[in-house]
Amino acid sequence: MTNKTALVTGAASGIGKACAKRLARDGMAVGVVDILLDDAQRTADEINAEGGRAIAVQASIADRGQVAAAVSRIRKEFGPITVLVNNAGITDTTPFLDVTDELWERIYEVNVKGTFIMTQVVLPDMIAAGWGRIVNMSSSSAQTGSALMAPYSSSKGAIITLTRTLAAELGPLGITVNNIPPGVVMNTVMSEANKEKFPIPLETVRSMIPVRRTGEPDDIANACSWLCLEATGYVTGQTIGVNGGRIPS
Repeated sequence: MTNKTALVTGAASGIGKACAKRLARDGMAVGVVDILLDDAQRTADEINAEGGRAIAVQASIADRGQVAAAVSRIRKEFGPITVLVNNAGITDTTPFLDVTDELWERIYEVNVKGTFIMTQVVLPDMIAAGWGRIVNMSSSSAQTGSALMAPYSSSKGAIITLTRTLAAELGPLGITVNNIPPGVVMNTVMSEANKEKFPIPLETVRSMIPVRRTGEPDDIANACSWLCLEATGYVTGQTIGVNGGRIPS
């Protein structure tokens, strides 16, 4: 994979950071994209210190102009982008009757529109290459539903459907599209934010998971890496559950 360039969104921390570092270890040059530039730069610095190749670029994925500028810079530095990990997203915990139009629209703007924009801007590189790998991060909440998370869980459900649609449309062009709905993953921005809203003891959470542990960002990154390999070209349109066996895919 040493001739490949990957772009990972939301790569300043958590799952995105783990995916960026793993793809770099796989030999790819990596564009580390996040709205938090300083944190993204730390991710890129860690990759470069380990012998990889990475640059940090600031962008809001919901802003087409910023996305186009970020993609242009990564392309200029490393060449065409043929691996895309759509990881960036936002969440919220609000009772359904208290959800405002503005909150609903903001979550869909980032989680769905942002994924649409980023994919559409990067896609020409993959079409020109006749090869591409797109990995979208959905959520186990999209598979089961989640109280107090109607905008978030439904937006991630849209990502699952978008994945299947793009897989059907782009498969003839040599491009695979899959999604990973993470289960309970610790040490992420979302897990820390939700910890206060859902104060369930970790022992109770672990007892509900067949492997009896919560996930780590590297668990998701390992699956992401596999989906980006040359060898997984016959895997597309799939929901690859990484949740310790808690939720069937």
